[in-house]
Amino acid sequence: MSKKEHTSKKHFDDQFDDEEVLFVFRKHPLIMRKGILIGMICMLIGPLYTLILTYARPENSPSMTFFFISILISMGIGVIFVFPYWIGWYYSLFIVTDQRLIQITQKGLFHRSVVDLGLQQIQMVNYQISGLQQTLLGFGTIMMQTYVGDLVIHDIHQPAKIQKKLLNILRQEGIDVQESTLEEEPETA
Repeated sequence: MSKKEHTSKKHFDDQFDDEEVLFVFRKHPLIMRKGILIGMICMLIGPLYTLILTYARPENSPSMTFFFISILISMGIGVIFVFPYWIGWYYSLFIVTDQRLIQITQKGLFHRSVVDLGLQQIQMVNYQISGLQQTLLGFGTIMMQTYVGDLVIHDIHQPAKIQKKLLNILRQEGIDVQESTLEEEPETA
């Protein structure tokens, strides 16, 4: 495939004509845990309501049709509560191109922020996995030191692999960076 054919395909709206997407990653699905917990509690409302009606009115207990309809309604309510958290996770991306790193953060349905950082600005890429939960579930923090300040990205799935991939991309682009693994939580302002 020629360079002209390759550049005509755009992977995201703000992609430059001469820019190639090298790597895309996102946060660990664990960041949806609050929404999933709320959704699961909502899914219990219908069956619990049916159970309460069964014991409150044993002579006129609800039918099986009522029970299944209450489950379906509860599942619908649960999905409605999980949906904004899923949107926030799915549409929050980190895109690494041959020219820049783009952090797209989606919060809810109507709030999106974008951080655009040139690869030449990155001085150091580190990662940290601290605690039992992060070790067992395989997520951690990536810290990038840049000329304009620090970029700290929490809850990244497999941060060691992401750091290695980022360092390889930076080296392929001719950028000399330092690497290390930190043991303590970084100070953030």
